[in-house]
Amino acid sequence: MIDESEMTHLRRCVELAREALDAGDEPFGSVLVSADGTSLAEDRNRVAGGDRTRHPEFELARWAAEHMGEAERAGATVYTSGEHCPMCAAAHGWVGLGRVVYVASSAQLVGWLEELGVPPAPVRALPIQKVAPGVTVEGPVPELLDEVRALHRRCHGHAV
Repeated sequence: MIDESEMTHLRRCVELAREALDAGDEPFGSVLVSADGTSLAEDRNRVAGGDRTRHPEFELARWAAEHMGEAERAGATVYTSGEHCPMCAAAHGWVGLGRVVYVASSAQLVGWLEELGVPPAPVRALPIQKVAPGVTVEGPVPELLDEVRALHRRCHGHAV
């Protein structure tokens, strides 16, 4: 069950996704939160510059590896606007981060993009636990789905 403090983090993820889109990037945003609920780091998608690995979840995994101890990472939660791709799920697992809470699932995003006529990504979308089976995952979060879907529609040139 997602509580109100977690919804605050998820709303920030959606704001970061909107910031990414407004900057000409794909709409994804993520926040890394400690076990005590403190927001530690956040990022948005930055792939428009040509480096397709500049996903916020990957950047947060790198940040955690550099700034947090093993136990701190295990107790942390990554909140994100969209479920991790396989690259980000692997980074999350390798770094030993704890729980993931996402607004929209990879399956939902794939469906939305198919509806919009967007060609498939070069990497297959897989659920996080198919890549990192030890990670606790929660989502989707229905209260924010319409907002995230609207961002993806706007990203791909469809009126919202």
